[in-house]
Amino acid sequence: MELDTLQALYIEKLRDLYSAENQLIKAMPKMRKAVSNDELQQAFDTHLVQTEQHVQRLDQIFEDLGVTPKGKHCKGMEGLLAEATELMGEETDVDVLDAGLISSAQAVEHYEIAGYGTARTYAKQLGFVDHAELLQQILNEEGETDRLLTEIAITSVNIDAMEEDAEAAPSVPQATTVGGKKSAARKSSGKG
Repeated sequence: MELDTLQALYIEKLRDLYSAENQLIKAMPKMRKAVSNDELQQAFDTHLVQTEQHVQRLDQIFEDLGVTPKGKHCKGMEGLLAEATELMGEETDVDVLDAGLISSAQAVEHYEIAGYGTARTYAKQLGFVDHAELLQQILNEEGETDRLLTEIAITSVNIDAMEEDAEAAPSVPQATTVGGKKSAARKSSGKG
């Protein structure tokens, strides 16, 4: 596709988002299965349903434009999901894994927020008012999901993961007293 107009760029952005959402639909059940926190599992379940609705809204836009949603593979989402998959393959504590998967999910949300914000702006500027409203609905849901993930992280998941830090305390450098002053012991990283 030749990108010589804003409308062509808009369609390309929509195809990228369509690919991203479909990749996410395939990945979310695996992420949900990997987490142990009930609230986080519910958040993933809810967002999977929303993601399926996002694809339906994008289908409406493509139908209105008279173009196919196919033809673009979102490499950005592929990379973000590859990092989540890598994390799930690590040997780690379940609470720490939950915290890591929240981080991965929020990276996905931020990517989508940026993409949908751009697409919505293009839609407005091109006069596609109905598209802009649909894209704003998706953008709002992505933002709500991001806020919910933050709330789950700070009220439970990160706290549970910190318990692993307390259990591993002997390996964490302790503060020492040097010349009557307290200073933190530091690992040498070889960097200045």
